[in-house]
Amino acid sequence: MSPGTGAALCLLAATVDAKAVAEIGTGTGVSGIHLLRGMRPDGVLTTVDADPECQQFARQAFRAAGFTGNRARFIPGHALDVLPRLADGGYDIVFCDGDRLESLDYLDESLRLLRPGGLVCFEGAFAGGRTVDSGVQPTEVLRLRELLRAVRESDGLVSSLLPVGDGLLCAVRRGPSSAA
Repeated sequence: MSPGTGAALCLLAATVDAKAVAEIGTGTGVSGIHLLRGMRPDGVLTTVDADPECQQFARQAFRAAGFTGNRARFIPGHALDVLPRLADGGYDIVFCDGDRLESLDYLDESLRLLRPGGLVCFEGAFAGGRTVDSGVQPTEVLRLRELLRAVRESDGLVSSLLPVGDGLLCAVRRGPSSAA
């Protein structure tokens, strides 16, 4: 994750006064640290990853960054198996940095998890410039294009593609009274 993307995540978490954040793809904990820095002091990051070694590494990184153990909940497992068990409307932000082939499924789950006014973000939306390249692309890039189209065309979302890192696609879930 680029420093610019991390700074944007921190800012976005602070902007929505995030108390509950779900993260798809724990990785080494870099994105989680940025999210935690922007969240409320009593906020909890729920992070999902199929690789328990990544989660152990991230747990250590969170401690080294000064976050206590009660600030993060680590759930091992495949995201599409875990997300349905999380609370509807219980999250301020859902950050997606998982399998690009599952990005549309992550969007569906995120919309269920988010409170009205909540924010969903997807890391790597540019795919190294391949989402705008007219040449033949791998399936993961085609799925990203579908995601970009679905977010852009949704009446229930207000979106922007931020030009930080490899592209940070962000969308705010409209509240019930602001539907178009």
